[in-house]
Amino acid sequence: MWHNISAAPFLLTGFPGLEAAHRWISIPFFAVYIFMLLGNGTLLYLIKDDHSLHEPMYYFLSMLAGTDLMVTLTTMPTVMGILWVNRREVSHGACFLQAYFIHSLSIVESGILLAMAYDRFIAIYHPLQYASLLTNTRVIKLGVGGFMRGFISIVPIILRLFSFPYCHSHVLSHAFCLHQEVMKLACADITFSTLYPVILISLTIFLDSMIILFSYILILKTVLGIASGEEKAKALNTCISHIGCVLIFYVTVISLSFIHRFGKNVPHVVHIIMSYIYFLFPPLMNPIIYSIKNKQIQYGVLHLLSKHRFGS
Repeated sequence: MWHNISAAPFLLTGFPGLEAAHRWISIPFFAVYIFMLLGNGTLLYLIKDDHSLHEPMYYFLSMLAGTDLMVTLTTMPTVMGILWVNRREVSHGACFLQAYFIHSLSIVESGILLAMAYDRFIAIYHPLQYASLLTNTRVIKLGVGGFMRGFISIVPIILRLFSFPYCHSHVLSHAFCLHQEVMKLACADITFSTLYPVILISLTIFLDSMIILFSYILILKTVLGIASGEEKAKALNTCISHIGCVLIFYVTVISLSFIHRFGKNVPHVVHIIMSYIYFLFPPLMNPIIYSIKNKQIQYGVLHLLSKHRFGS
């Protein structure tokens, strides 16, 4: 169908120079992936099973956990394939599909974090109208909108990858496919594929982060106007978990973007490490943050453990 694409598959790369140690490196990676699957899977199960968690805040949290699960399942096969059996070859179609999910899920996660900020803003800024403003229907619309924005907006640049001829080296520098890396292997005009992601990130991830920042300025202003110190602490405590997730996601995104754009003199190993941090750290930490800071999640986890322990 795509007759102008060279037949040679792309070659993924694990840790250059450390190929002999890949089996050992695979142990912590596999452990992290298992924790990511268990942590986010447990959050989804708790929110589904515990009726006290059937609230907008936890619905958005379940969307975040679901997105993190998809990110995990998208990168895990190729990463572990390289570390376990040195399986480097990946077909063009599989590579483009992986790039599609990786980049679309980043935009989806940013949108969900924005929706969670909106939830906290309404809860603190308009508490009396919270139930009427954040109905189940509106939560579903916000969630579906976030997913559609991510999955549709990435389509144009992924379709362009299919139309490019690839006559340069087919070696990729990561254990997964990234659009910005694959397009550089094309023997064609990549102007559109270079400019479109910059505009897209500016209108999605960057804009989302600015709106979240502005919403927390308003939240802080509202909280400081509360007379009771206890009420101030209670109001801020409901935001701590979300702030933690926001910082982890956007700091890693911005750091990785800066290194890719301006880090030509940065050692290649730093690029590799930052890419793994970006894909592993948020999905690993998000369940931990909510388990530590959210009492309802804590009670749910303890109840789940006790139920399985005593078989009741």
